[in-house]
Amino acid sequence: MLQQECLFRPQLLLYILVGFLLHAVVSAVIPLGSKLSVVDNNCWISNNGDFAFGFFNISDEPNQFSAGIRFNSKSIPNDQQKLVWIAGANVKVGNRSYFQLTSEGELVLFDSLKESTAWRSGAGNRAVVSAALHDNGNLVLIDREQNIIWQSFDTPSDTLLPGQSLSVYEILRATTKKPPSSSYSLYMNPSGQLQLRWDSHIVYWTSDNPSASNLTAYLTSGGALQLRDQSLNAVWSIFGEDHNDSVNYRFLRLEMDGNLRLYSWIETSQSWRSVWQAVENQCKVFATCGQRGVCVFTASGSTDCRCPFEVIESNQCLVRYEHECESGSNMQTYKNTYLYGVYPPDDTVVVSSWQQCQQLCLNDTQCTVATFSNNDRPECSIKKTKYVTGYADPSLSSTSFVKRCSGPFAVNPSLTKSPPPKLPLSLCVPCLMGAASGTFFIVAILQLGIVFIIFRRKNTTMRNVALAFASPNPNGLTVFSLSEIKSLTGDMRNQIGPNMFKGVLPNNQLVVVKDLNATIEERKFRSAVMKLGNIHHKNLVKLEGFCCEFDHRILVYEYGKNGSLDSYIDDSTRCKRLTWRKRVEICSSVAKAICYLHTGCREFVSHGNLKCGNVMLDENSVAKVCEYGFAVVEGEATYISAEKDAEDFGKLVLNLLTGCQDHKQLCEWAYTEWIEGRAVNVVDKRIDGFVNSEELERALRISFWCLQMDEHRRPSMEEIVRVLDGTLNVDPPPPPFVMHRPLQEDDSQENGSE
Repeated sequence: MLQQECLFRPQLLLYILVGFLLHAVVSAVIPLGSKLSVVDNNCWISNNGDFAFGFFNISDEPNQFSAGIRFNSKSIPNDQQKLVWIAGANVKVGNRSYFQLTSEGELVLFDSLKESTAWRSGAGNRAVVSAALHDNGNLVLIDREQNIIWQSFDTPSDTLLPGQSLSVYEILRATTKKPPSSSYSLYMNPSGQLQLRWDSHIVYWTSDNPSASNLTAYLTSGGALQLRDQSLNAVWSIFGEDHNDSVNYRFLRLEMDGNLRLYSWIETSQSWRSVWQAVENQCKVFATCGQRGVCVFTASGSTDCRCPFEVIESNQCLVRYEHECESGSNMQTYKNTYLYGVYPPDDTVVVSSWQQCQQLCLNDTQCTVATFSNNDRPECSIKKTKYVTGYADPSLSSTSFVKRCSGPFAVNPSLTKSPPPKLPLSLCVPCLMGAASGTFFIVAILQLGIVFIIFRRKNTTMRNVALAFASPNPNGLTVFSLSEIKSLTGDMRNQIGPNMFKGVLPNNQLVVVKDLNATIEERKFRSAVMKLGNIHHKNLVKLEGFCCEFDHRILVYEYGKNGSLDSYIDDSTRCKRLTWRKRVEICSSVAKAICYLHTGCREFVSHGNLKCGNVMLDENSVAKVCEYGFAVVEGEATYISAEKDAEDFGKLVLNLLTGCQDHKQLCEWAYTEWIEGRAVNVVDKRIDGFVNSEELERALRISFWCLQMDEHRRPSMEEIVRVLDGTLNVDPPPPPFVMHRPLQEDDSQENGSE
């Protein structure tokens, strides 16, 4: 971690006297216009010196920084000053970025790499007069009456501090070094339970149910995690090993390994010690060994990840289907092992013996692994996915069977011969000469045969290589020259959108030509285009070819005969073709297309600019998403997250349901109508025919979840698909345009103390 050289060790009076020279704000009050930057290496410090806000390098990349709050006490060594809050959670910015409290009272993080705002507090123009970093580590914005307008305690990243709470629908999400975000989260559900979840829908730990609702999780300064009711009474608690001991600093964190831990600062050892963790057996954390590994305990008591499947180059652990095995398959047995399908969870469970379970998987070409357990009754769980993980423990009674490819025998036992008998002492010289001559003749014939085979195989190989190089589209993509692009578009005359032109191929197939109008390195461009060429989905517009000549970077897509979705919404006549059923189908189709980009491709692909104008209708009025993957082509994939696509999808749903595209307060208006029981009022009045109230309810709920200002509350695209299809229920969402909850007087009095 890059430690900030903002001088926070000397006395406060000295800070005040030389503050302007040191570029560090040490007062509890941070005035409007205050600014921090990576270059100046400055920070804001709490009045007691225990916390500091500034820029920190927490990634493996040398020039990527996050803005956040860390411990700053002089009793904690620099390398132990843990980060407790990050603006925008996983947001990383360049080395010339800055963080500012604007004159309008808005906290803004500006990214020098993209030259745009990477994060904002959402508190602008709300009568904010100053900010402050409190002694408990809470960054707040306040008005003239000292009311808290916004606070970092209401937007936690992966950590809770003493005095901080987690309300219903709020989430802690584990930090990750790989975009888009971690799959592990801590969620406070409406039933009054804390849940550790993987991928937002698989729960692997739950707090005891106190039989109450509207509870809040709260971390005390004494080292207890509590669930409190509205009267602030604790109805459930867990305690750290050092509960009520004299400990100056504590924090609760959801770690990258998916476990929730409570830490205390130990002065004697000068280190943080875990005094409680939610899942005692780390192997019980869902997918703790990724998507193709089994978690086992080592002799030292630690955990290790092992591969029961096929290991190939680069130590990759692969699960294979039977048809991918060249020489058949066999079943490997692993006792005391439980395996489960990670994604999607589509296990088939049948009643059988363990012998039958093994045979069932062996006979099913789609089966990859099976697990037999006999708790209440004998059951065989068949998995048909390549994403398989699990854990092994001597206490488990389950047995798992893994289908593996059968390798060739090094020696075929049926072909082994007995050793030759010893030669007699009296030798038959003519016999030996005859045998030698015969052997020479046979060897000569064999050598000629081998030379012929090699020569023939070489010619075949050279012919195949020539054909491969002669093929213009090894990935199914046509490589166009610039002159060919101009010819098929009529010299770029038929423009149908920004830098987009209609064209006709020699076979009379209509295409859309998109001129990226960007300078992209040829190698990167071709590599990115090859990735996009391998993407195939019925609801994604197909990439037909590309042009990479001189400084031109051009993509050629299939043409949507019936035009874009926004052309229907804006046209009162064409809009009538969008019946309720068609709009619901379009929402579902678009969700499935984006879900495929996020999870179905070999690498994560974001859309980055999803809107009605980028949804085309083909000749059968089937929705197809276009202009996807431009961030990949332009080398910006790491800056566009899955949460951004979810937000754009929420806007698209509201635009489609309401028929409004330019209404700035559309979300607030639609939410108000829905929450007050007038959901039907948001439906486009131009729709003829029946409107399904259940489908409307599902669509509105999921759109409001997608539009949450806190991006960690937004659902994954897989969850969105399941909600729209009616296979997953979704809770009523909180107001999507409110990022904070009001701080009650009782909270403010005990903030930071027990």
